[in-house]
Amino acid sequence: MELTRRAVLLAAAASALPTLGLSENAPTIHVVEGSGCECCKQWTNYLRENGFQVTSEERFGTLLMQHKIDLGVPVELTSCHTGSIEGYFLEGHVPVADIRKLLQDRPDALGITVPGMPFGSPGMGPESQRVAYDVLLIGKDGSSEVFNSYPAA
Repeated sequence: MELTRRAVLLAAAASALPTLGLSENAPTIHVVEGSGCECCKQWTNYLRENGFQVTSEERFGTLLMQHKIDLGVPVELTSCHTGSIEGYFLEGHVPVADIRKLLQDRPDALGITVPGMPFGSPGMGPESQRVAYDVLLIGKDGSSEVFNSYPAA
């Protein structure tokens, strides 16, 4: 069998079909990004690459911070962007596996956060060089507990 350009294109299109179906049925994450922030855009792209539908907008300084406060993100546990999905917030560079676990387990909480901008978290450089960091679950009373931990690479 001769490998033609058409055969390669058809095979590529066929392999993409299951991924397309996932995106159409996946819940939508709305991301409020810091104005002009490149790592915010990297995280938004990471979500799309992993099958989520994503809408986004940019907000400047105090408007972004007010959005976080309105959602219940503790000020000391913030990062540069905030996502919202099915009644939960996603603060910072949260890995997709933790978003899926949050949606599956449905804890009685406000959301999850990766405070700061840890190197090697999604959108913040190569995972192969990551620093250790925790994903924290934020309770409705503002308390936090470790939801998942990522060791240094």
